[in-house]
Amino acid sequence: MRPVIDTALSAREQILEAAAALFAEAGVAATTTRAIADRVGMRQASLYYHFASKDEILLELLSRSVRPSLEYAMALLDVAHAAEDPAGGLYALALRDVRTLADAPHNIASLYLMPEVQQPQYDEFRAERSELQAVYGRLAASVSGQDAALMGALVMQLVESVIPLRRDGVFDEGLTHPIAEAVLRTTGLAAPDIARARQAAGPLSAALAEIR
Repeated sequence: MRPVIDTALSAREQILEAAAALFAEAGVAATTTRAIADRVGMRQASLYYHFASKDEILLELLSRSVRPSLEYAMALLDVAHAAEDPAGGLYALALRDVRTLADAPHNIASLYLMPEVQQPQYDEFRAERSELQAVYGRLAASVSGQDAALMGALVMQLVESVIPLRRDGVFDEGLTHPIAEAVLRTTGLAAPDIARARQAAGPLSAALAEIR
């Protein structure tokens, strides 16, 4: 059944919703701007008022799957540093990122590894993702004492396990904390320290909400 586009959304948001559905159904290469416009119920020329190209639509969708977590991460660094609690900060960031990926429309983050996304027009998205991985690495290295680049890569793989879990239909909200706990185990923390980091994540997130 063709998904129904929420007409309460702005035209721009309707375009993004339709594009996400079509990219997930047919792939990027097989999806045209005409097909996206038809899904929304608008003229193709009207679509170009909001987006210059299909590439621009995909870039925005991909960036939305990582940008909220990156913005949160950059703000959290200062809070976690001030509180001298990188473990709590890492737990809070993992929770936020898992939820961002879980909420991304039509599991759009599953397009990360498609050949099209390796092209130069998506450099901005890849840069945002690399910056987020660097923050993960910085926090995880502070906890573990291990190499930041390695820890960032390992942690991102764990968090992005949401993507195949959603694809296979086995992700649910109950996995959010277990994934965050797995991130902390990767740093070498034992169960009591992980429990303490989970407790600390709440106040860190609350402090961040107050200053943003």
